[in-house]
Amino acid sequence: MIPRYSLPAMAALFTDEARLARWLEVEVLATEAWAGLGVVPAADARAVRDRAPVVDADFVARVDERERVTDHDVAAFVDVVQGAVGPPAGKWVHYGLTSSDVVDTALSMGLAAAGDLLIEASSALVAVLKARAVEFRSTPMVGRTHGMHAEPTTFGAKLALWCLQADRDRDRLRRARAAVAVGKLSGAVGTYSNIDPSVETDVCRSLHLTPVPATQVIARDRHAEYLYACASVGATVELIATEIRHLQRTEVGEAEEGFKLGQKGSSAMPHKRNPIKSEQLSGLARVLRGNLHAGLEDVALWHERDISHSSVERIILPDSSLLAYYVLVRACELIERLVVKQDRMIENLDRSHGLVFSQPVLLSLVAGGLTRDEAYRIVQDNAMRAWAERVSFRALLEADERVTVASHLLDEAFDLDRSLRHVGRVFDALESVD
Repeated sequence: MIPRYSLPAMAALFTDEARLARWLEVEVLATEAWAGLGVVPAADARAVRDRAPVVDADFVARVDERERVTDHDVAAFVDVVQGAVGPPAGKWVHYGLTSSDVVDTALSMGLAAAGDLLIEASSALVAVLKARAVEFRSTPMVGRTHGMHAEPTTFGAKLALWCLQADRDRDRLRRARAAVAVGKLSGAVGTYSNIDPSVETDVCRSLHLTPVPATQVIARDRHAEYLYACASVGATVELIATEIRHLQRTEVGEAEEGFKLGQKGSSAMPHKRNPIKSEQLSGLARVLRGNLHAGLEDVALWHERDISHSSVERIILPDSSLLAYYVLVRACELIERLVVKQDRMIENLDRSHGLVFSQPVLLSLVAGGLTRDEAYRIVQDNAMRAWAERVSFRALLEADERVTVASHLLDEAFDLDRSLRHVGRVFDALESVD
């Protein structure tokens, strides 16, 4: 992932040093587990731990240099580690293991740590959405369907629904973290033919991973689930960002991204305040969805293993982790700094000359004795005229002799408070979100 979208906390998990350090910890723990069984001399196991090389840039360079000979990254890594430990203890490094035992278990360590960061960032987004939903709970605005004025709602209700969806994303992240927080040290084709199952148990316990049955590789549906959780985060953030982009349009002007001192919206037009963060987040969501597709392609492998998934995962798992984290953190900042134009919301609500109350008027006419189709035609005729002539919808209804309902029923139909009287229902659901 390019540095522009890499935040330090997540990026630190996917450096070459971090990856090889995880490999080394798996190897050392496996040697210690063998020692517990009496296979590896205890002194040799201690020597492996004590003489294990520091995984730094120099170590990575030595592994890379060795790989140019072995043309196998894990074999190169093992050679360098064994050389650093020295004889006789070095010979026990990688004893009974196959490459996937190390790579897959270490990958799970990294993804579990990444999952923790994603859940933390997701919780922050949920919290800020909830706080701002409560802040604007009673702020009326027009609800839109197909991009057109429909009926009144509140901006708080919109935020509350976003919060509930973000909370579902957090649940998906928790499940995905559990799905990938697994390990296997069962050897070639996964039959424990050259390794005692207790070695797997001990290593996974030390790494806080759950040992799982596997072929030579951990099943990739787990990683696809993780990628789906990341893509789902992106989709939710895109939903929010797309709405903000629409609300910030000049013709709408109901909300806008925070604009900091010294910021420039356009290199050419000084008046511009563009929704650039929302647009950026919308674009990154597309990358997350694309990575999910690649991850699903990785599920079907030949027989007990092949490595067609490996090259793909070296790209998409770090990138999706980094991007999902980035969009969560930036979305949280976006909502925190969002400028809400409450007066403009009321102004836009009134722009349709009362047409947003057409449904309660329709229901009043039906309750007054008209058939639904008769009532619909009367309301539609007056609504179209109100829009075309830019006149009061209610005034036209009152002048229409076909409308015979009592005036107080029209008062009720055009009452904004009546339209919003049950909006608190969404906030009842929000109470259980923490």
